Amino acid sequence: MIDKLEYTNKHELIFIDQTLLPLKEKYIKTKNYKDVAEAITKLRIRGAPLIGIAAAYGIVLGVHHYRTENIKNFEIHFYKVSETLRSTRPTARNLFYAIDRMTKTFEENSEKPLSEIEDLLLREADAIFDEDAEMCNRIGVNGADLIGDKMTVLTHCNAGELATGGIGTALGIIYTAKKQGKEVFVYVDETRPLLQGARLTTFELDKNEIDNELIIDTMAANLMREEQIDCVIIGADRIASNGDVINKVGSYSLAVNCAFHKVPFYVAAPGSTIDFEIQSGDKVEIEERDPGEIKEINGEKITGNGVSVMNPAFDLVPAELVTAIITEYKVHYPPYNFAGLKHMFSSYVQSIRAGIEEKS
Repeated sequence: MIDKLEYTNKHELIFIDQTLLPLKEKYIKTKNYKDVAEAITKLRIRGAPLIGIAAAYGIVLGVHHYRTENIKNFEIHFYKVSETLRSTRPTARNLFYAIDRMTKTFEENSEKPLSEIEDLLLREADAIFDEDAEMCNRIGVNGADLIGDKMTVLTHCNAGELATGGIGTALGIIYTAKKQGKEVFVYVDETRPLLQGARLTTFELDKNEIDNELIIDTMAANLMREEQIDCVIIGADRIASNGDVINKVGSYSLAVNCAFHKVPFYVAAPGSTIDFEIQSGDKVEIEERDPGEIKEINGEKITGNGVSVMNPAFDLVPAELVTAIITEYKVHYPPYNFAGLKHMFSSYVQSIRAGIEEKS
């Protein structure tokens, strides 16, 4: 398992800088919640579930290193820290899921001594981390049932250990299938413009001894035409209640190509990625990122100064193009109606948490 993030007993957060991978494995250590917010914004910490985990620990950092005995000042500071982290990235559902849980813990215990509130917040952050790791395990088991021996899978971006609290979602399924004795080969989309597939997914697959080959994003359709792809598995940054999926830009193109070539298109994500309150994906704010990510490579300009850039981080895959959505609870098939399953997912998470606490 890659050591991607840890909250220590010295009340500091240590995390790997994913922007430097795979050529350099550098760990950043901080006691400042603003550093966590900056790391999320700059993609040093990335992947929807891991963003949520990091934000939860960022709140703990902000609370621990703030000195006051005045409960009102403490409350004002808590919401300031939460809002700073909440504003880092607008699309990933797990960010808001984690911050909402931390806020609920704070508000339900606001009359208690400050030191006790801090302990409860740390316990909640730990629970979010541990639950996500267990969700990944269960997604892996559920999804591995869809993977046969000697199958070839294509994946986009990075939905593995580096994106989650555990073994990953899309990649977690592949790792689980391998543990079951299945032989799996993976084609890895480079994932323009920041190359999370080329840099991070190949890095993970190599560490886990999974055979893989890197391709440019626009090569996927040809591989499908040549019948070299058995299925596509991606992660998700947000899933609407009707099954619309928001994921790294390029996911929609893959889904369209899968539909044309009759290749199964699977999405793997925990229940914490589902937005039960929105009816469709067109209600989701799509993050627009810095034009420099496209106009520059390693700080060197590759376009003229006046070039206009469109750089959305994500696109929308309509539910009708999604063969199945694999969660920790089960494999869901169309028609999707997650709005009616909110209570079920909540109860299931509580059972996961109880099981973790019982083991510890």
